[in-house]
Amino acid sequence: MKVYNTNEIKNISLIGGKGSGKTTLIESILFGSGVIKRRGAVDAGTTASDYFPVEKEYGYSVFSSIFNVEVNNKKLNIIDCPGADDFVGHAYTALGVTDLGLIVLNAENGVEVGTENTYRTTAKLKKPVAFVLNNTEGEKVDFDNVIANLKEHFGAKVTPVQFPVNAGPGFNAVIDVLLMKKLEWAADGGKATLSDIPADLQDKAEEMRNTLLEAAAENDEALMDKFFEEGDLSTDEIRVGMRKGIADRSLFPVLCVSAKHNIGVDRLLEFLTNVAPEVTDTPAPETTEGVEVKPDSNGPTSLFFFKTSVEQHIGEVSYFKVMSGTLKAGDDLDNVSRGGKERLAQIFVVNGNMRTAVDELKAGDLGAAVKLKDVRTGNTLDAKGVDWQFDFIKYPAPKYSRAIKPLNEADAEKLSGLLSKMHEEDPTYLVEQSKELKQTIVSGQGEFHLRTLKWLLENNDKMNVEYLETKIPYRETITKAARADYRHKKQSGGSGQFGEVHLIVEPYTEGMPEPDAYKFGNQEFKMNVKDKQEIPLEWGGKLVVYNCIVGGAIDARFIPAIIKGLMDRIEQGPLTGSYARDVRVMIYDGKMHPVDSNEISFRLAGRNAFSQAFKAANPKILEPVYDVEVLVPDDIMGDVMSDLQGRRAIIMGMDPENGLQKLKAKVPLKEMSSYSTSLSSITGGRASFQMQFANYELVPADVQERLLKEYEASQQEE
Repeated sequence: MKVYNTNEIKNISLIGGKGSGKTTLIESILFGSGVIKRRGAVDAGTTASDYFPVEKEYGYSVFSSIFNVEVNNKKLNIIDCPGADDFVGHAYTALGVTDLGLIVLNAENGVEVGTENTYRTTAKLKKPVAFVLNNTEGEKVDFDNVIANLKEHFGAKVTPVQFPVNAGPGFNAVIDVLLMKKLEWAADGGKATLSDIPADLQDKAEEMRNTLLEAAAENDEALMDKFFEEGDLSTDEIRVGMRKGIADRSLFPVLCVSAKHNIGVDRLLEFLTNVAPEVTDTPAPETTEGVEVKPDSNGPTSLFFFKTSVEQHIGEVSYFKVMSGTLKAGDDLDNVSRGGKERLAQIFVVNGNMRTAVDELKAGDLGAAVKLKDVRTGNTLDAKGVDWQFDFIKYPAPKYSRAIKPLNEADAEKLSGLLSKMHEEDPTYLVEQSKELKQTIVSGQGEFHLRTLKWLLENNDKMNVEYLETKIPYRETITKAARADYRHKKQSGGSGQFGEVHLIVEPYTEGMPEPDAYKFGNQEFKMNVKDKQEIPLEWGGKLVVYNCIVGGAIDARFIPAIIKGLMDRIEQGPLTGSYARDVRVMIYDGKMHPVDSNEISFRLAGRNAFSQAFKAANPKILEPVYDVEVLVPDDIMGDVMSDLQGRRAIIMGMDPENGLQKLKAKVPLKEMSSYSTSLSSITGGRASFQMQFANYELVPADVQERLLKEYEASQQEE
C-alpha cells in the first residue's frame, strides 16, 4: 500500500448530532472511493461504521470508527463519531488527534441541539470547523433559512461555498461559488458534471462569491492587497485564504450533500483535499514537559495511543497517531508511560473493522496495532533515547453516577477487571472503589451512557450486574464543647482489661487559641497542655489532640492507644457512620490499673468517651455542595431555574455565553443524582451542564433528622 508523506495527510473528525446522517455519509464516502463495493444501510445494520453488536441493537453509533480514503493523491483519515451527547467522549478523542471538525446537520431540521453541543465541543477544544448540510433532498429544506439559522447560532464566520439549485425531493445540483460552476449529479450520485451557471442564478452566485472572497482574503495580507487592487482572486488563492481562515476558526465553510443518494459527496471530498487544514497547519501538540513536537517524518519516532477497542475474534486493537518520525513494521519502541519495550510486529491502516497491513506510516498519520503486550489508551511509545510523553486529550467531567455490583458476589473481582477494560475503550467511563461508601462507583455522561455499559457487560461479557443509588459522602462535625468520661473494665479470669478516659471535645477551626479552661454545669476544668498532635484527615479537615493529663493519671505510653480509639470514631462517625472532621480533643484525666491496663483497654475507653462527648456536642451532618454551571437557551431559562430551586440550589448568577445563558448555582450533591436525565427532559436536550466540588455545608434540620433515622434503621437491620 502507498506510503503517504506528512503533507499528503489530512485528519478529519466527522461529528454532529444524533440523526444527522454521519453514518450514511461515511458509507457514501467509502463507496465513492472504492473502499466498499456496495453501500450498507443503517436500518439493515450493514454499514461499515456501526459494526459492533450494541450498535446493531440500538440502530446508531456508540463507538467512533476510523476510516481512510485517497482523493487526488491525498490521504483523508476520517473518524466517524457517535452523535448522542452521552458518547461525547469519542468526539473529544477524535478532535484531539485530527485537524478539522466536519459538523454534519440535517438540512431539513437546521441547527438542532446536537449541532449546538457539537459546536460547543469544538469551541472548547479550539478546533477548526466546517459544516455539511445533509439530507438536502428533504421535503422541508429551506437553504437560505438554514444558513440564517447557522449564522444566528455561530456568527458571521459561517460562509456558504455552495447553494442548491433544487433543494427538496429531486435535489441533484448545486452552484459552487468557489469553482463558479453548476455541479449536477445523476440520480444515483457518483461524479458531478460541471456546466456554466444559469443566468437566473448568476447574481446570487456573484453575491455569495464576493462574500467568500472577502472571508478568504481577510486571512492573508497579500491576498487582501490583491483583492483590493484587482477585485478578484484565483480559485487557488481563495483556497489558500480559506485554509488559513479555517485553521484559526475565523471561517466556517458550508457545503451541501445528499448522503442517502450519494450526491455532492465527491465534491465534498475534493474540497477537503484542497482546503481542509493539513497536519502542519494547526498548532503542534506539546509534551507533558511543555516541549512542542512538530509532525516531522525525519524526526525521532513517537506514537500516541488515543483509542482501544476489543473486537470479536481479534481481541484488543490499539489505535495511534504518529506524532513524529516514521514508524516501520517491526520497530521496537519504549513505552515511556508504563515502562518496558513494545515491538510493533505489524502495523495497519483501518476502515472500520477492516485492517490493511502496511510497511510504514509517517508523522501525522493514524494507524493501529493488535495484541500489544502492555499498551493502554493515553500511552506514548518512543524511539530509544526519546522521553516525550503526551497527554493532550482532556475529557469532560462525568455527569451521572451509580453504584454497580454483580448479581453474583463471587464475580466482584472479575467485574473490576471488566470495568477497567470499559474505561480503556471509553475514557469517560470512570470507576472508583470507594472505601468510604463501601461501593464501586461508575460514572459517565448520562443515564443512557451507563445503560450502554450494562448492556455491554451483560451481552458481551455475560456478567449480570445491577445499579444502585450512589451513597452520599456526608461528613459529621460538632458545634459546641462537651465533656464525657468512660471506663472500660473487663474481668474474665487472670489479667483483665481496665482503662478510664476523661476528655473534652469542641469544634476545631484554624488559628483558634490554645485550650485554657472549660466550664460544664458548676464545675470548671483547667487544661494543662503537655503535648499536641495535629492529624490531617484524608477526607479533609483535622483531628487535633491535646494531652492535658496531670499527676500521671494515665501513663504516656497509653496516649497513642487513646488516639487510635478517637480515630476509630472519626473514621466512622457516631451519627451516620460517615467520616467526622474538624474536632479538637483534650484528654485531661483518667485512671489505670497496675496489672489490667493495656492498649486495647484505653483504645476502647477513648473510642467510647469520644462517642459520648461527640453526641453531646450538638453534632451536625455536613453534605457535599457542588458548583453547577448550566448552559441554556434564553427561552427555557425559567424552567431550568425553577427545577434547580426545587433541588435546594442557591442561584449565584447568570452570564451570556455564545448566544446562551450560563446559569451558576450551588447545589447539594444529593439533589444532582439524576440531574442529567431531568435537564434533558426539561429542555429537550438543548442544555448542558458541568459540576465541580465546592465545599461541605450543614444539611437542613429536616434532612439531618431523616438521615439519622435511616442510619438507625440500617444498624438495626444489620
